[in-house]
Amino acid sequence: MKVNLPKMADVSSKSQTRREAVASARVCMKNETLNMLRDDKVPKGDVLACAKIAGIMAAKNTHALLPLCHPLSIDNIDLSFELDVKDSSVKIESRCVSVGKTGVEMEALTAAAIAALTIYDMCKPLEKGITITDIRLIKKSGGKSGDYERKD
Repeated sequence: MKVNLPKMADVSSKSQTRREAVASARVCMKNETLNMLRDDKVPKGDVLACAKIAGIMAAKNTHALLPLCHPLSIDNIDLSFELDVKDSSVKIESRCVSVGKTGVEMEALTAAAIAALTIYDMCKPLEKGITITDIRLIKKSGGKSGDYERKD
């Protein structure tokens, strides 16, 4: 019999505070694919607009994807995209804000990851070797554990 069964964290006694988290991901592709994305010539349509909407939707539904994640009221979410011609990649950054009893790190990470998957999905007719990498938390603020900022 297992003694350490999964359980949701009890946040009922925590006070509500402002929480913010920033996460990122990178999508690496051939120069030709990046140029088509930049020039809005991908056959499936506007890749970055679709990825932004997908990331927002993903953040709002994180609790439905991760079994022990609390459903949150997200007060703001935004995603930005930077095309890096030198590295032939798209850098994604997501920022989530909430006033609540638990942090929004998982929502920010989910937004970045799903935005990256959306870019892959929309560009896969052009290239199969696209790589998604560097999904990571950049910083977070608020809550009992305090602030965190990635140093690398």
